[in-house]
Amino acid sequence: MKKIHVGFLMSYDYEKLKFSIPPVYKEADAIFIALDKDHRTWKGNPFTVDDSFFSWLEAFDVDNKITIYKDDFFIPDLDTIQNDTRERTMLSEQMGMGNWLVQVDADEIFLDFKKFVTTLRTYDHFLDKPEKQPIQIAGFLINIYKYLDNGILYVNEPTKVMLATNYPNYKRARNTKQRVIYTDNVLLHECLARTEEDLKFKLENWGHSHQLNDEFFPKWKKANENNYKELKDLFYMDPKIWKGLGYLPSRNLDTMKNLIKTQDNLKLSSWFLMKKNFGQWFKFLFK
Repeated sequence: MKKIHVGFLMSYDYEKLKFSIPPVYKEADAIFIALDKDHRTWKGNPFTVDDSFFSWLEAFDVDNKITIYKDDFFIPDLDTIQNDTRERTMLSEQMGMGNWLVQVDADEIFLDFKKFVTTLRTYDHFLDKPEKQPIQIAGFLINIYKYLDNGILYVNEPTKVMLATNYPNYKRARNTKQRVIYTDNVLLHECLARTEEDLKFKLENWGHSHQLNDEFFPKWKKANENNYKELKDLFYMDPKIWKGLGYLPSRNLDTMKNLIKTQDNLKLSSWFLMKKNFGQWFKFLFK
């Protein structure tokens, strides 16, 4: 049987890997963590990694599934998104062709990775000749906008995310621009759910740093459980992509998972997925 290889990028938010690795560990055949050899971001800024993290990783990896892949992931002549794409490509090459190549960011937490593996297995035939039939398997992110004292604000519509491919010819970040198969697999995304200091550092160093709009940060700072319904157009690039927010009255991960199941606006209907997948099938039918 073909294997499930999962890759993570390790940078300034490496502590979040303590929450994103455990949900995939049991079902993954191997896990690869890409780390710049000189501890630099895609913008070239330095970051530090506390030795305690590697101690945690060694203790957690009871089945010896985890490999740390160190390389030079910062090229000064490239912008942040180009360095992003390059690192993901190099990581997937290390993970090995002929397998399902899954990439999960440090701030993304699978709600049910076992279900995702079952989904991938239905498409194993795409692994036989990946260069002839390149494919991407997508899921959806529930974007946590902000942690509050007693709960979270989240973007009230899930957004698509490319999760796995059989042929990692990435064109932009995790996107190969090939046919996509959309699935109802869901992840929590802690994209913006950070302290103000950590969020500012991320915004200066991630792959979209050159695309930020001026309205984003003031809205994020003032958002709370009392005014969130009034806030609109909240995305960090084109504001209208994130139209509004919802609220969950808990910060506990298990409780949040249960609360998410009760939110009608976060459910993905079979009709919605069928339309998306038919469109992708037809688009690439003659390519």
